Amino acid sequence: MSNNKMIGAVLGTALGLLAVTSCQDITDLQPADAFSETTAFSTPQRVELSVIGMYNAAQSGTYAGNVVRGYPFGAANVQQSEMRGEDMLNQALFYAITNESTYTPFSANNVWMWNTLFTLVNQCNVTIEGVQKAATDGIITQDVALGYEGEARFLRALAYHELLTHFARPYSDNNGANPGMPIRDFAVVSPATVDKAIATGRSTVAENYAFILADLDFAETNLPATRTGNLRVFRSVKGAAIALKTRVKLHKQDWAGVITEGNKIVSASAPFTSPISGFALLPTAAGPFQNQASAEAVFSIENNEQDNPGVNGALASMMGNLALGGRGLIRVSPISYNLKEWPADDARRALLVKDARSYYTAKFFDYTNRSDNNPIIRYAEVILNLSEAEARASAAPVSPRALALLNAIRGRGLASAVFAAGDFATKVDFVKAILVERRIELLAEGRRWADIHRLAPEAAYGTGGIPAKMAYGNATFATYNFVTPPTLTKTIAAIPYSDHRFLWPFPADEVSRNPTLATQQNPGY
Repeated sequence: MSNNKMIGAVLGTALGLLAVTSCQDITDLQPADAFSETTAFSTPQRVELSVIGMYNAAQSGTYAGNVVRGYPFGAANVQQSEMRGEDMLNQALFYAITNESTYTPFSANNVWMWNTLFTLVNQCNVTIEGVQKAATDGIITQDVALGYEGEARFLRALAYHELLTHFARPYSDNNGANPGMPIRDFAVVSPATVDKAIATGRSTVAENYAFILADLDFAETNLPATRTGNLRVFRSVKGAAIALKTRVKLHKQDWAGVITEGNKIVSASAPFTSPISGFALLPTAAGPFQNQASAEAVFSIENNEQDNPGVNGALASMMGNLALGGRGLIRVSPISYNLKEWPADDARRALLVKDARSYYTAKFFDYTNRSDNNPIIRYAEVILNLSEAEARASAAPVSPRALALLNAIRGRGLASAVFAAGDFATKVDFVKAILVERRIELLAEGRRWADIHRLAPEAAYGTGGIPAKMAYGNATFATYNFVTPPTLTKTIAAIPYSDHRFLWPFPADEVSRNPTLATQQNPGY
């Protein structure tokens, strides 16, 4: 590709970001026509709509052929991440490439996760520069601009961390010294900025984490503690930035850092609640899904009847029971269903629904309107993040606080199944129990791959790579038996951590027009 064509291709993608206020209704605010970058921040109303445009980019980025399938965070992050792990079952060819790790630089699912995540990053950068200029020009106040920038930096951090979990080795491998993502902290809106983007190569994973955490520190400082009504869930707040830091620092294995952040939003004793942003666990396991804007929802991507990932992308559609109106393409695997640590009468088993062959998740159930929100982070995850960090940091085999946090989640499903310190002979046993609890509590929410990724290099806790999986043809109803678990046939072979397929490749279109990244493609592709 010639330099002019290369610039045109990259710039064409970048300028597409400036349609910051599409016809899609991401909040209760009235949308408007798209504006150019020179007018998008020319009035307070347009600035606000431009900020809303970032959330639209997060919910429904342009997929191949302008199709909406919930990329990156409307639904696709959950589906792709679950299909990379072993706890959910692929029913058809739709997710086979992801599920069986046969992806290439041309595979649509991984290509468009890259493209839509970097589109979101660039839209955040456009917004940051736009609101800063609007404040300088007196269009909005400095305080308002800082709040908007906090929202942009929260979403940028979320996007970069998602990129790292798919396209880079975990922090625990080589202490973050492996290649990470190119850091783009400027808006790509002109030939000159395209040239700058092309010249920007991969930073290290450690540099990426420092960038992400700086964004989240800024967001924590400048975001409001809460918002009116459901906007507290659908637009980032101070507590959400802190919550996301507990996730990021957990991946960094900064146990002390997780504890510091977690203690800001988790009370010292049960019932655990947050003094910032009002987060709290609901009394039932089903509650967070029946009331998607509850106190347990730290941050979610809104979907509604008018604006959702559609029949080929919505959570209820892809993961829902065929008999109830879903398509049933992602089902619960016997691998997770048969976990011996998951008691038979745990209330969370009621969040599974069966047909004649297998089980589905019932966490997402609006088969008609496809309006289920995507729970990006729940307070339950924060509690488990803090529990693991406390357990890892403690000199004792069983940290009392870590145990209390674990039991807050465990006991909600079944009070009689809470753990005692004497149930664990070693710290390793205790940490493993927390990790299994994550699989149970966060099943079908897209967190399994993230845990496989961060833990893979750890001999005590990791899977050693991508675990072996069951194929749909081997998962009959008889294989779902947690009382007397059968020996499961796993015909999708495990892939060791050292294998190049542990990482996704950079897209072919990216490396074809970017000579810098062409020399930095993930090995093996």
